[in-house]
Amino acid sequence: MPSPHQHGHDAGERLFVHRHTRIHSLPAEVKVVAMVAFIFTVIATPIEQFWAFGVYALMLIAVAAVARIPATVILPRMLVEVPFVLFALLMPFFGTGATVNVFGVTLYQAGLLAGWGILIKGTLGVVCSILLAATTPARDLLLGLERLKVPQLIVQITSFMLRYTHVVGDEMNRMRVARESRGFHATGIGSWPVIARSAGALFIRSYERGERVHLAMLSRGYTGRLPELTPYTTTSADWTTAMVLPAAGLLIALTAWWIQK
Repeated sequence: MPSPHQHGHDAGERLFVHRHTRIHSLPAEVKVVAMVAFIFTVIATPIEQFWAFGVYALMLIAVAAVARIPATVILPRMLVEVPFVLFALLMPFFGTGATVNVFGVTLYQAGLLAGWGILIKGTLGVVCSILLAATTPARDLLLGLERLKVPQLIVQITSFMLRYTHVVGDEMNRMRVARESRGFHATGIGSWPVIARSAGALFIRSYERGERVHLAMLSRGYTGRLPELTPYTTTSADWTTAMVLPAAGLLIALTAWWIQK
């Protein structure tokens, strides 16, 4: 069986883009705090102040440029927000109050604003997460969460998810190949019972594999915490560098609220 460290390298590190930049060298906990603070400033910004979100977008582009993360990395990963985009596009068709006519289609102004808010704030949040994952190894991110006193159970669950998601995916693919080799093809509702039984079998196999892996880790001295191989103490320079982004975001949000009044 592959070791847990191999799983972590395969599944957890595939989002990381190795570069030698100042942003990459920042401690993970500092970047997490900065990202969360920046996202909160974005959420708090009035959606009517369109200019503010344009500035936020330029700020994230600047961060990506400094970290040398190309658009070819960021754009494909943004596909994760497609369901939210579709939801936002439907909102202008529902609502009350004033309406506008766009190419012969009646849209509600309140729905347009709400859809715009979901789209732009969600997009900026997703880009922040992508930049964090691209500049922080998964192991460092988990250690950073530990240093931020995130409950150990959540850190452990996240760790195992990153390490073994691809293992479950491989198992599911092998079961699919086995079904197809026996002549099964999902063609409609009639195939649902077979797929349901396969899902149940996959759950049981995953649970049993998890038990075996946990016992193997305990036998090797696992205590529920990630070993910190290279202890790192954050410095005031680290915090100053990381807080530039949320501090600028807060200034923009306050300005937007002042204009809104």
